[in-house]
Amino acid sequence: MRSFAIPVLLVLAACSGDDGVMQPDNRVLVFTKATGARHDEALAAAKTALPMALKADMVTPDFTEDPAMFTQANLDKYRAVIFLYTSGDNLLDDAGKTALEQFVRHGGGWMGVHSACETETTWPFYKTMLVSYSAGETTPMQATVTIALPSHQAMRDVPAGPWIASDGWYNFATSPRGTLSVDVLMTVDESTYTGGTMGADHPIAWVQERLVGRTLFTAIGHDAARWQEPAFLAHIASSVRWVTGLAL
Repeated sequence: MRSFAIPVLLVLAACSGDDGVMQPDNRVLVFTKATGARHDEALAAAKTALPMALKADMVTPDFTEDPAMFTQANLDKYRAVIFLYTSGDNLLDDAGKTALEQFVRHGGGWMGVHSACETETTWPFYKTMLVSYSAGETTPMQATVTIALPSHQAMRDVPAGPWIASDGWYNFATSPRGTLSVDVLMTVDESTYTGGTMGADHPIAWVQERLVGRTLFTAIGHDAARWQEPAFLAHIASSVRWVTGLAL
C-alpha cells in the first residue's frame, strides 16, 4: 500500500511585531458543531494538526461550536469560515445564516471538510456554497485518488499522485461537474473500492468562484489518521490558502 508519506513544501510568510516575534496576520473561523454524524477522533486530531499545517502561511484557526460567533461584526475578523466535521440541520439560526451569506457574498471564503456535505440540507444558500449534498458514505476502505487539476492554486503544494488512501468515501446526490463556475480538483476511482454509485467520474473535491468569496469542499478526512499524512495536510493547507485569498 502506498501511503501519503510525501514531504510537504512549507513556505514561510510572516510579519514581525514590535517585539520582534513572528505574528500571524490572518485568521479563519473553524466551525465544528455536529448534531448528526460525529467524527470526534478525527476532529481531535485536526485541532492539533491544523494550526501547524497553517503556520507557514501565518494563518490562525479559531475553533468553535458556538453559533453565536456568526454575526457580521465577528465574521469581519476572518478571511474565511471552515465547516469542519459539521453535520445536521439548523446549526445556525436565521441571523447566523444571513451573516454567513453576507460574508461570502462580500468576499469571505468558505470551506467544507468531509461531513460538511451532511450539513444544513434545507438551507438553499448552503447548497449554493457546497454544490452537492451527500447521498451516503461507504465504510472506510482503501481507494485510489486522482488529482484532476494539479495546476490549480488550491492544489499548489499537493503531490501529484495518484494517491492510495483509506477513507469513508461519499457518494453525492448530483455531480458537481458541469455546475456553473465549478472546477473539480480530485476524483476517486470507483473500480478500486466497493460502494461507489457515481460511475467513472466520481468527484471528491471541488471549488467555485461564483459567489464573490471563494468556496471549496473536500470529502476526504473520515479518520484521525488523515491528519498525520503529509499529502492530506498539504491538501488542507493549500485549500485554506486558496479560500482565504492568500493564493492569488
